Amino acid sequence: MATNLSLDGLPRRSGFLACALLIAGCAPAPEETGSTSAEMGAAPETQAPAEEALNMRLLGSHDLQGRSAYQPIVHAYGNRRILFVGHHIGEAMNPMTGVVEVNGTSILDVTDPSEPRMLRHLPPNGDARFAQHVQLCDGADLPNADPARTYMLRTSGNLGWDLYDATDPEELFYLRTVAQTGISSRPESSRGVQETHKMQWDCETGIAYLNGTPQDWRVTRLLMTYDLSNPDQPRHIRDFGLDGWQPDPDGEMPESQISGLHQPFIVGNRMYLGYGSGADGVLQILDLDRFLEGDPGAADPYEPTTENLLYPQISRLDMPRYWGVHTAKPIYDFPIPDYSDDRDYASRDLLIVVSEAPTRARRCQTTRDVSFIVDISQEDKPFAISTFQTDESIGDYCSRGGRFGPHSVHDAFHPGFDKTMAVMSYFNAGIRAFDIRNPFEPVEIAYYVPQANENTIEACIEIDGVEVCDVAIQTNNVNIDDRGLIYGVDRAHTGLHIVELTGEAAAIVGL
Repeated sequence: MATNLSLDGLPRRSGFLACALLIAGCAPAPEETGSTSAEMGAAPETQAPAEEALNMRLLGSHDLQGRSAYQPIVHAYGNRRILFVGHHIGEAMNPMTGVVEVNGTSILDVTDPSEPRMLRHLPPNGDARFAQHVQLCDGADLPNADPARTYMLRTSGNLGWDLYDATDPEELFYLRTVAQTGISSRPESSRGVQETHKMQWDCETGIAYLNGTPQDWRVTRLLMTYDLSNPDQPRHIRDFGLDGWQPDPDGEMPESQISGLHQPFIVGNRMYLGYGSGADGVLQILDLDRFLEGDPGAADPYEPTTENLLYPQISRLDMPRYWGVHTAKPIYDFPIPDYSDDRDYASRDLLIVVSEAPTRARRCQTTRDVSFIVDISQEDKPFAISTFQTDESIGDYCSRGGRFGPHSVHDAFHPGFDKTMAVMSYFNAGIRAFDIRNPFEPVEIAYYVPQANENTIEACIEIDGVEVCDVAIQTNNVNIDDRGLIYGVDRAHTGLHIVELTGEAAAIVGL
């Protein structure tokens, strides 16, 4: 049984959690608050919603030892498909070892998706308390690596990034620490003074685009770029962020809620950077060659001066204060319905941009977040051509508790999905799929909403001075594999869900 944590990573007493693992509307225990349930205005106990599905079918599930899960990624080992899951802060009993282990990386054989099998849980090293993000590259794909090896790169809490030999997914071993985070010069806030977050390791070039805190920069999430083309010899290339965030610039310190970079997305000679996952968002499009090589006319092309930070920028799109850019995923050469006879722009280059529903989105207590299709055909002038979202009234999601709204879109590319469907994680609304064949009018076409189970924990929020707590699933991130299967993992400890498209949705992607 997992240690009981709130969704913010703070301990919750097991006595309260036991009151209603499958019941929504539970109030905090009186001994925690000094108040009775009546004084706290607890909602009446109601049974957790049953599993719900439209054009999706559950193939298999796993409890992930009751750990809060962040990111799923599937890697092919010949005919085997191995799932790597990064975990949030926490700890849980590992029944395979009989030891309570700090949350790290779960590794499962999903070759048979109906029977996902845990191979091992790999705790983080040293003082790290989680390992939420993971990437893999085969040595045969890296320019200067051992072609017989498979390598795994993962975050080491907020402290840095560790590299492992993952040639045998059941017997990984640590190789080295690639890089460590520094300390931000911004005064400590609720964000702390150092972080790591989503990264991308480009196996073709070996460049790792890490997300963390360079020493003395003025926000806690920035781009730290390393050459891992030879994993035995990591080489730092440069640190990067928006102008005004570098060490010791003129002007005021960025506000404490400014998180910085959320996710880099690199395709071809372009880098799409999303800053501010759910608020104060910025989309930045960079020329990758100019980013990696720097300005040849500069004395030090990688020094974080205003000129050097602006040199690779093609364009920048600032969001309203209440929306962010969690992910910006490109889709190139997208054919537009009814435009086939047009001389110009019959097909477009597009981005799927997601604004994440933040913690304060529990019970819909903040601005509703949405997702966007952004036209980047003229990439110096990116422009949103549509928004899309799940209709809350379909499932009365605001009253279910937990966050309601988008978190992310699937990172992986798949020829059946790329120009037809966006698969989204939607917290208490589970896994959602949108038909994007007409990018001006995306339409929800499928969904799968898991049911809470004995591991699902509560989410609390104060509304008009009253703390309201609910047990609600929180599908956190989704991904797809080369078979077109969809993997969703849950932030609220509910586990892993593997689903397939059915009906009209399956026909759209050709499955």
